[in-house]
Amino acid sequence: MDRIYKVAVMVGSLRKGSYCRMLARAAAGLAPPSLVLDIVEIRDLPLYNEDLDGASPPAAWTAFREAVSKADALLFVTPEYNRSVPGPLKNAIDVGSRPYGRSVFGGKPGAIISLSPGALGAFGANHHLRQSLVFLDVPMLQQPEAYIGNGGSLFDDKGSLKNDSTKEFLQKYLQTFGRWVARQTAA
Repeated sequence: MDRIYKVAVMVGSLRKGSYCRMLARAAAGLAPPSLVLDIVEIRDLPLYNEDLDGASPPAAWTAFREAVSKADALLFVTPEYNRSVPGPLKNAIDVGSRPYGRSVFGGKPGAIISLSPGALGAFGANHHLRQSLVFLDVPMLQQPEAYIGNGGSLFDDKGSLKNDSTKEFLQKYLQTFGRWVARQTAA
C-alpha cells in the first residue's frame, strides 16, 4: 500500500469569493490518492510581533503552528498583490517560521500554485514566495510551474472548477507533486 501524505494548504486570499480558495478546493478533489489536502486557515492570525512570542503566544499562532507541524508537505495557493505575496500569507510564513530555530516549515516539501484574474497568473507572487520558502529550507517543486491566469472565468457560479484544461493541468501538477513529496520524504 502506498503511503498517504498530509498536505497543509495555505490560501493567500482572505476574500469570501476567493478564486484561490476555489482552486484549493478543486485541487483537493483532483489530488492523487497519496495526497490529502487540508486548508490550514490563516485569516485569524494576529500580525507577527516577537514581543508576543514568549511563554504564551496567541492561541491562533499555536493552532496554526501545530496544524502545519503535523503535515508532511506544503501547498501554497496565492494571488498576487502589487507583484508580490499578499500580506496575510507573508504573515503566516512569519508566524510559522518563528521563534528563530523552531520553524514548522523546514524540510517539508512544498509547491506553489499562483492564480490571478489577469493573464500573467500571479508570476511575481509565485517567485517572491519561492524566495522566502527556499530560505526556510522548504524543498520546492521546480517543474512544472503553476501560474494560472484568467481566474474569473475558470469557475461556475457555485465555485466549482469548470475549465477542463485547467482541471487536467491541475491533476497532472498534483500527480507530479505527489511523486516529489514521496521522493523528498524518503530521502
